[in-house]
Amino acid sequence: MAYDLIVIGTGPGGYVCAIRAAQLGLKVAVVEKRKTHGGTCLNIGCIPSKALLQASEKFSEAAHDLAGFGVITGEPKLDLAAMMKHKADTVAANVNGVAFLFKKNKIDAFIGQGKIKAPGEVIVTAADGSTQSLEAKNIVIATGSDVVQLPGIEIDEKMIVSSTCALSLDRVPGKLLIVGAGVIGLELGSVWGRLGAEVTVVEFLDRILPGADAEVAKQFQRMLEKQGFRFHLGHKVTKVDKTKSDLAVSIEPSGGGDASVLAADTVLVAIGRRPVTDGLGLEAVGVALDRGRVVIDDRFATNVPGIYAIGDVVRGPMLAHKAEDEGIAAAEIIAGQHGHVNYEAIASVVYTMPEIATVGASEEDLKARGIAYRVGKFPFTANGRARAMRRMEGFVKILADAASDRVLGVHIIGAAAGELIAEACVLMEFGGSAEDLARTCHAHPTLSEAVREAALAVDKRSIHI
Repeated sequence: MAYDLIVIGTGPGGYVCAIRAAQLGLKVAVVEKRKTHGGTCLNIGCIPSKALLQASEKFSEAAHDLAGFGVITGEPKLDLAAMMKHKADTVAANVNGVAFLFKKNKIDAFIGQGKIKAPGEVIVTAADGSTQSLEAKNIVIATGSDVVQLPGIEIDEKMIVSSTCALSLDRVPGKLLIVGAGVIGLELGSVWGRLGAEVTVVEFLDRILPGADAEVAKQFQRMLEKQGFRFHLGHKVTKVDKTKSDLAVSIEPSGGGDASVLAADTVLVAIGRRPVTDGLGLEAVGVALDRGRVVIDDRFATNVPGIYAIGDVVRGPMLAHKAEDEGIAAAEIIAGQHGHVNYEAIASVVYTMPEIATVGASEEDLKARGIAYRVGKFPFTANGRARAMRRMEGFVKILADAASDRVLGVHIIGAAAGELIAEACVLMEFGGSAEDLARTCHAHPTLSEAVREAALAVDKRSIHI
């Protein structure tokens, strides 16, 4: 079986890479170890978590928000099984869609563990142990990432769980303790907190959302505390003991100090993700690794000719859309074109309520790099559509170069921030300025007007504040 390209892994990076390569006329095969395509994102990550975030938000609205609109209902009742069915149906539609796209684009799909035996040769081992050899001119590694284990704490996926199990709990925990205040922990904490769990977050650092703009993270923490979250920042979990009725979680200050014990029904370990390269045979064929990640050049090529890598297994943020862009670029390069990814214009979103969306540099980044900048901010409290929606939390912040006015970073905390950030991505992709955005007419009344007002604020000429 000879191909122009074999892609190992069919997550967002892998399946997009395969489809783009097929569009460019290459004969393509994919190898996937799961029974379904879509990788972590579609099966046990982005898609199911967003289904539960949306469903739990509806439950919360019914319980707390509808009366303010004049819609009077009784106390909502939770049908967790129906909510989980909504999640399962959403996942099925997406993974089946990927399988359909493979057939549409005449891509051969092989289910089993892929291993690179040599440059140009991939061995696929099926669940029954049978093997087959595939040949290709090029191979792309797109095997994604997996959860990071907390040393000394065994994840049993019953009481001590990973994000995978936290998406499929059969009951709402009375007390949910989350280890890690990153995106995954805060999103899943929001799901179960809305449904009735008492949520406590333990974070090793002295802040939530490491890497996010500090002002945004600080305000977001206050919002989450109003929603019932409790935080123990600057602390680490040292031990989890199972008692007759619950879990006893020992924590202590990160810098040392007296330990304390917190009670929990469920502990979610969400301290990050690691690249998945086990079983690929990379060491045997000489592919270079750096701290577990595959080393690539600016054309996504490894040090072994004909072998490429994209997505979570390589440098950069572990984001599905980053992997997709890399997949497209890698396919185009392999086909003889000029693929490229602008890493300065890749957004990151936290899908809580309110949402957080960011693209480009934070204030801390610019200060560290010694770049002079101007700030424009606009609060959603002054936006007519936000007020009509009763979603007035948050603001838009735009950071522009002090000399050229080129936009260097945009940070949004508020309703629909994940949709609003796309405008900033387009602007930055074309090297746009705050003035460009400020002079662009925005429909009224929309949340997007807050983005324009923040651009106006860079030059201290906002209209509505």
